[in-house]
Amino acid sequence: MTLQNCLDTSVVPVCEDLPARRPGIAVVSAALDGEWAWAQTAAGAAENPAALHPGVAWLPAPVPGTVASALRAAGRWDDAAPPPLHAHDHWYRAAFSGDGRRVLRFNGLATVAEVWLNGALVLSTRHMFVAHEVDVDLAGDNVLHICFRALEPWLRKQRGPVRWKPRMIVPAQLRAVRTTLLGHMPGWCPPVHAVGPWRPVELFDPASDDILHGLRVDQWARVQDQDGVVSVRLHFPASAPASGSLEVIGEAGCRYAGALSRIDRHTLAGAVHIDRPRLWWPHTHGDPNLYGVEATIEGRTVQCGRIGFRSVSLDETGESGAFALHINGKRMFCRGACISSVDLPGLADTDEASRRWLELARAGGMNMVRVSGVTCYPGEAFYRVCDELGLLVWQDFMFANFDYGSIGPGVGLTEDITREVGEWLASTRTHPSIAVVCGASEAEQQAAMLGAARSEWKQPLFEALIPDLVAAHRPDIVYVGNSPTGGAWPFQPDTGVSHYYGVGAYQRPLADARLAQVRFASECLAFANVPCDRTLAESGLPPLHSPRWKSGVPRDAGASWDFEDVREHYLRSLYDVDPSRLRYEQPQRYLMLSRAVVAEVMTEVFSEWRRVGSSCAGGLVWQFQDLLPGTGWGIVDACGRPKSAWHALKQAWQPLQVLIIDEGLNGLHLHVLNETPRPRALLLELRCLRDGEVVVAQARQPLWLPAHSAECMEAAALLDRFFDFTYAYRFGPPTHDVVVATLLAEEGGEPLSQAVYLPDRRAAALKAPELQARLECVDDDWWITITARRFARWVHIEDHAYRATENWFHLAPGSSRRLRLVFDGKAGGDAAPAPSGEIYALNAERPLGYDG
Repeated sequence: MTLQNCLDTSVVPVCEDLPARRPGIAVVSAALDGEWAWAQTAAGAAENPAALHPGVAWLPAPVPGTVASALRAAGRWDDAAPPPLHAHDHWYRAAFSGDGRRVLRFNGLATVAEVWLNGALVLSTRHMFVAHEVDVDLAGDNVLHICFRALEPWLRKQRGPVRWKPRMIVPAQLRAVRTTLLGHMPGWCPPVHAVGPWRPVELFDPASDDILHGLRVDQWARVQDQDGVVSVRLHFPASAPASGSLEVIGEAGCRYAGALSRIDRHTLAGAVHIDRPRLWWPHTHGDPNLYGVEATIEGRTVQCGRIGFRSVSLDETGESGAFALHINGKRMFCRGACISSVDLPGLADTDEASRRWLELARAGGMNMVRVSGVTCYPGEAFYRVCDELGLLVWQDFMFANFDYGSIGPGVGLTEDITREVGEWLASTRTHPSIAVVCGASEAEQQAAMLGAARSEWKQPLFEALIPDLVAAHRPDIVYVGNSPTGGAWPFQPDTGVSHYYGVGAYQRPLADARLAQVRFASECLAFANVPCDRTLAESGLPPLHSPRWKSGVPRDAGASWDFEDVREHYLRSLYDVDPSRLRYEQPQRYLMLSRAVVAEVMTEVFSEWRRVGSSCAGGLVWQFQDLLPGTGWGIVDACGRPKSAWHALKQAWQPLQVLIIDEGLNGLHLHVLNETPRPRALLLELRCLRDGEVVVAQARQPLWLPAHSAECMEAAALLDRFFDFTYAYRFGPPTHDVVVATLLAEEGGEPLSQAVYLPDRRAAALKAPELQARLECVDDDWWITITARRFARWVHIEDHAYRATENWFHLAPGSSRRLRLVFDGKAGGDAAPAPSGEIYALNAERPLGYDG
């Protein structure tokens, strides 16, 4: 087995074989010491800092940050109506002290930017995603200006031949500049424009007396005969010391030591050997084991970060069309969602900004997140948190939809793109979480769907330039040319990687999830997901019939339908209701059924894809979070509150799982999965209920599942008589209306997973459950216990100040669920109020209220 290592560090470096210093990754801060201010002017109003009008209004500005974050800090930002930023020039200014030779480093400037030091132009760039270094001479009291030129007039001057123009992205000239597409996709992303020094500005003194000033680290690893080897290089702006030491720290303080030796004037290098290291796993399949790395230089200790060992490969069975990831030799079922941005206005790179969302991803059962090519590269903190939480990352490079066919050796943006891709690969090769990198999002698909010849679907940028860079810098990860790709059409679901919207936007029946023979869906299951009642109330969203409500519903540019129409199709076909009539006669029930049907569809599709024998090896929902309040694609709303889909997927994505699959005349098949690294003794219980209450058939089956294994059994084999589980033979009236399969931890153990099958899915098919609830406060924590006389379908809680740790679940008759209620209000000195809310079920006639 080939294992690879990744090391957690902090700042984007310049790639080692690019025309710049090879500074590695900073571990000692060298942020420019100065107070930053921002001002806006008309486009072209000032050619240089001296031409700025004396009366221009300067506001304090965070750096790293964006114009949007400066406006937000000044109380002038409105998420609901973000001001357009690309029609103006934006100036940043900082005064600082210093004399002599220095190095200025700009880790990210968005996007067409000019840098002036003491009135002299020192840098011009049109690239948001690369770092720039400039040698400068300081003059005591210094003033740095950065001007971000108005993008709209600049783009109007860009012309060039293209073979197709995508409809989703405006303006089409964005192809000519390297910037994020966030804010430029009407219909699903608010027009929040990325402008400003969005990554750190640093100042280095090559002659500093502090030997650690500006120190940067580069590292890589390999495994020899099952033993790990971590190699590290330390780069010093001034002369490197003669020697140093290196340590890798494992669990329980176990230390592995190595020496650092000087290999040239500015570099120390060394290696550490680790006997049979603990592997890094996605959290669903094992522990995300990490090791700390420390360097000691002249008696001073430098914390270099944490490493993790793991291998990544593709399915090697040779099966035509297969696409399955293997981590540490084990086949993964990858599940998760596509992340848009952890901070759309500010593009912040902090642990706090990333952790808030990524912990929700892990808590929801995800083991992979995808950063799509229509978004923006996250910062170092994002990958660091993914390493810690055991979340795999599928990372697109920031290319999408456009015709990039003119980009090749010596042509167009080739040099800029080589720097961009090379820098990103070099700066992130230390992270075990990164498993897949992808050239572009929907570039092949756009070419095919917009009528380009088959010979033009593949582009040299994604077939040669980027894969060569990946092979040189990151041979330990999987490269995919496009998402989607494979098959006679590049978006064909039965080959390679697909964006599967058969169930969803194309309104195919649930059976299509199997018929399409999906291999790996890097996007799927986009719906207009309704937030909880509390979020709707706090967001001030208008009634359902209001045009403002519809304006917040995601849609594809140029389509005559939106994703609320998609959701309503399944309301009609599965729940047998008239959505339009329900919307104006019973709006609250419309909202409840809308939340429930999405939860049901997603549960069914992922149950099909995770079953034993499925062709599918992964599915990533579009998308993880809403970018603004409303019925967005997110399974988490803009306030950070999980929606019904998140709760349902959390139950469908468990590592220990029971699934029920309807096989028609072959009855029900039960699939039991154990993705954990330990064997498990389990007990499977099966009950069939009439009127949601009376048991008409039941069985119990003990199981022993090895680690990373699964088993399928026929429900019919568990009974000693014929029973029409699916009501497929239709001999007389149905004998039951609910089938419940429960997976328990051995005899008498706690329930681990539950699956439900309903022969009749109609919203009105089941009798009322007769819910009861008991609210109690234990050690200052609030708990609520819910009990049902009959089967309760999609039980959920709507509280005025609390959120339930579990929500949107089914409740078997006679059973109860004890839930913790977590205060979800604003922090402050006042004590939290007692819980007060309602408990709903799809088949309940009215909600059950509770009040503490």
